[in-house]
Amino acid sequence: MERLHLIILAAGKGTRMRSALPKVLQPLGGRPMLAHVLERADRLEASAVHVVVSHGREAVQAAFAQREDLRWVDQGHPGGTGHAVARALEGIPDGARVLVLYGDVPRIPLADLEGCARTRETLTVLGTRVADPRGYGRLIEDARGNLERIVEDKETDAAEAAVNRINTGVLAGDAVALRRWLGACEPPADAEREWYLTDVVAVARGEGQSVALIDSQDPDAVLGVNDRAQLAVQERLLQREIADESMREGLALADPARFDCRGTLEFGRDCRLDVNVVVEGTVILGDDVEIGAGCVLRDCRIASGARLQPYTVVEGARLGERAEAGPFARLRPGADLGEGARVGNFVEVKNARLESGAKANHLAYVGDARVGAGANLGAGTITCNYDGANKHHTEIGADAFIGSNTALVAPISIGAGATVGAGSTISRDVPDGALALTRAPARTVEGWQRPAKRPKSGEAGTEATEDGD
Repeated sequence: MERLHLIILAAGKGTRMRSALPKVLQPLGGRPMLAHVLERADRLEASAVHVVVSHGREAVQAAFAQREDLRWVDQGHPGGTGHAVARALEGIPDGARVLVLYGDVPRIPLADLEGCARTRETLTVLGTRVADPRGYGRLIEDARGNLERIVEDKETDAAEAAVNRINTGVLAGDAVALRRWLGACEPPADAEREWYLTDVVAVARGEGQSVALIDSQDPDAVLGVNDRAQLAVQERLLQREIADESMREGLALADPARFDCRGTLEFGRDCRLDVNVVVEGTVILGDDVEIGAGCVLRDCRIASGARLQPYTVVEGARLGERAEAGPFARLRPGADLGEGARVGNFVEVKNARLESGAKANHLAYVGDARVGAGANLGAGTITCNYDGANKHHTEIGADAFIGSNTALVAPISIGAGATVGAGSTISRDVPDGALALTRAPARTVEGWQRPAKRPKSGEAGTEATEDGD
């Protein structure tokens, strides 16, 4: 398709979205809707892609700043789809085949686009049949079944409104002919009516031209997104497609209807995901990985045999073979669990390496640290890595034992095989095999009387209840 030029209409404000974000930047599967359209456009191998923008132009262009191949067309004040295509045609050479797409139709099948691009008719329109055509332009055919005109929904009469063959908006045509037809249907400057691209069908038929009509076999995929309800429908359809494809490739999903992939998921054999798992960015799973219910995986790598218990968040982290995390753990960027390492419930790890077999089973914070092989961090252990201005490193040796409710004030080094007593605050290095503790001496007061609650004015005195109320 050497002379194919694509026009993508992406100028809509999306008023019904009720959002400050331009409509084509609304997320679908973790990416802007326009990204999905461009992905399909790339596979058509067109000579050029012209993207028409207006509302939120700076934001849209900034979102795709890395795409130096795109030709941005500023529509200025939007005057309808006809106006948008006319502006884009100014930069398209004579003799080109033009295919018009929409930035808010993100799931349109590639086969439909290829079919429109390949036809040799001067004008080709993509339609589809739906059970409820309300809100969509109708494709009106003549007595011989040839497409005669497209009527916008609000302009239909009773007979036209009953037609269930609708216009998707996608069409293809010769650049010279499109320019001529658009010029013929341009409304006067003082007209209140928008300049509709669909009017070119009636103009072309008036010239005696035939119009090819292709029907999409996937009506749900070719319908535009105008509000958040329609966006949610497309999201679930997209997620089901991803789930079905993943299961065909061997991924075990407890319930494909409760799986969300908003990025790229690579997985080995015998991986199992429970319900409500969310995947974002790039996630790589080895073999025999098990992900519990409600986990969030974002830009992470999980090696073979690893386990995530329910409701664990893993972002920018790595888990080695047979490592475990959760439930309710949080692995932040730079967290690195070695082979067989484990972090348990309500443990947070950031920019820290736990060597093989190291454990922090519950209620701990490990940041900017290295924990040696086989070391154990008790409940309530924290590395005090931030002094209010700078981050500092904590080094914990192999087989060290850190007692519960311990604060390690970085920079600090705990030697191999060392022990830190529970309830300690350690701010000096501990040698290998040594015991360190800063526990205050215990003191017992015999016969101590708990304070009584003072009576309020006008009330009899009352003794404190057992729970202090």
